[in-house]
Amino acid sequence: MSKSVCQSWFSTQRIRDDLYLITEPHYYWYNRANLWLIKGQTQDLLVDTGLGVASLRQYIASLLDKPLLAIASHIHFDHSGGMHEFDRRAIHAAEAEALRQGDDYEALCTPEQGWVQDDHFEVLPHAGFTVEQYTLQATEPTHTLQEGDVLDLGDRGLEVLHLPGHSPGCIALYDPKSRELFSGDVIYDGELLDELHCSHIPTYLATYDRLQKLPVEAVYPGHYPILGRERYHQIIGEYLERRRQPGCPGEGGVGSRESGQ
Repeated sequence: MSKSVCQSWFSTQRIRDDLYLITEPHYYWYNRANLWLIKGQTQDLLVDTGLGVASLRQYIASLLDKPLLAIASHIHFDHSGGMHEFDRRAIHAAEAEALRQGDDYEALCTPEQGWVQDDHFEVLPHAGFTVEQYTLQATEPTHTLQEGDVLDLGDRGLEVLHLPGHSPGCIALYDPKSRELFSGDVIYDGELLDELHCSHIPTYLATYDRLQKLPVEAVYPGHYPILGRERYHQIIGEYLERRRQPGCPGEGGVGSRESGQ
């Protein structure tokens, strides 16, 4: 039976006046990313852009009243698929070339990798859509991010934390005043993917050692619900314990092989 075409691909939840959560509710829950629109005094930030199968730029236009910087927390297709739509685009330097080239392999969206499947789409995002035609659209980053960069929104500053492990260019944005962390896929309350071709478990362990020392009150993750401090530390502690069990890939510690960075 053929699928219908959806009326609206996205949905929005207002978290507070300066923060909106946008999702793609007709897409498979397991891969469905959280897209965070952070409203600032002088510019807005969009953390992740979803699959790119419908126009996110048009969808959020009514929420924008100042310059917008779209940021990919990392290159995977569920986070960077819509980057090409935006005039100002940022990604960590380690994955800038993959975005520039539209690298489907690094984005995890080649047919052989099997991450983009027809039954993951409850309805069609637009007439004529097929997963066989899905690809990461190449686009030139206008900004490359590095550890320690500060994104100034006028009334707050968000620090770029380079946190590899899931992939080499994973970043999070951290507000040291509010102690809020926009974490991408570095930490969330679900199955952590650390055995992808681009992942590196010893590096992930080092990232979690770092996060364990970071004062955090709230986490706005790339998937699944918002986390508080207690659950944040619980996830970190459980991962470190599990991956440092004898015989696990992280047993040899950081530096057991070259980092994927």
